[in-house]
Amino acid sequence: MAGNSFGEIFRITTFGESHGKAIGVVIDGCPAGLEIDLAFIQHELDRRRPGQSAITTQRKESDTFEILSGIFEGRTLGSPIAITIKNEDPKPEDYAHLKEAYRPSHADFSYEMKYGLRDHRGGGRASARETAARVIAGAIAKQLLKKAGVEVTAYVSGVGKIALEKNYQQLDLQQTDSNIVRCPDAETANRMIDLIQETKAKGDTVGGIISCVIKQVPVGLGEPVFDKLHADLGKAMLSINAVHGFEYGSGFEGTRMNGSEHNDLFEKNNEGETITRTNHSGGIQGGISNGMDIYFRVGFKPVATIMQTQTTLNTAGNETELKGKGRHDPCVVPRAVPIVEAMAALVLADHWLRARLARV
Repeated sequence: MAGNSFGEIFRITTFGESHGKAIGVVIDGCPAGLEIDLAFIQHELDRRRPGQSAITTQRKESDTFEILSGIFEGRTLGSPIAITIKNEDPKPEDYAHLKEAYRPSHADFSYEMKYGLRDHRGGGRASARETAARVIAGAIAKQLLKKAGVEVTAYVSGVGKIALEKNYQQLDLQQTDSNIVRCPDAETANRMIDLIQETKAKGDTVGGIISCVIKQVPVGLGEPVFDKLHADLGKAMLSINAVHGFEYGSGFEGTRMNGSEHNDLFEKNNEGETITRTNHSGGIQGGISNGMDIYFRVGFKPVATIMQTQTTLNTAGNETELKGKGRHDPCVVPRAVPIVEAMAALVLADHWLRARLARV
């Protein structure tokens, strides 16, 4: 199975299955001498971990990590960093009924057709459990980016038909973690929470949108043609489980504007720096960062496992009925906020290191 690695210089490889013994990540290319705040890594994992509120899956995992290599006396050695998390609360028996049935909108059928077999225990590698390994790597990438002054912040801006109408400049993003849905607007957050709880009570699920803002980005990150910064951000976001959409800057809304409205005119700020008057480009022009804020939105589909009876086919090709069992999120976006941040940080850290090698 290929496709388990991400990045060019700051490169990660994740491993492990949802209900196996452990999951983990190997990080290669992290510069030596970086001070690592272990408490911050755990903090980021705690934001993603299951069982954290009434609107998330009730699987009980502490997500306590163990460093196997690459960090000594609080600093990176420059060698590969290997970190694992034990699966403390696996319940493979919850998935026994799926051994010979294909769940609607899951990877069961496509995996089995591609590989000739599959891990039916929660989806194996297709499970969102794998993303905990990404969050570890993202927490280290964030600490690297901090040296460059770069800040990555994401928040929930939509659940179902409930949308946060304010843009990020009108919000106090420090309030994102002040509620269980991770929306920095209290009134909207309460409506989102009510909708998720109502949906859960019906045995159903609902999708949502996460917005992300990256501030203090240096000019010059990104490579022309195939490694454009926004292209790598798009790939990173679309690699996250349940993501069905990505737009940056003005996105699809920009298609409704004329060029005279959409063009970001250059000017000097009070410090004499070149900026743009507007930022429809989302901080990226020609695939390269221009120093303005990078902002984008990520759309998540409803979780495919629902607690309602559905018809499907089994491995013999016969129709059968299937009802979800076990512990699942009624809405994935509250726990996906740190995952979006992690993947954004991995992209920016990789391109920051690449930019340092672009000039002699």
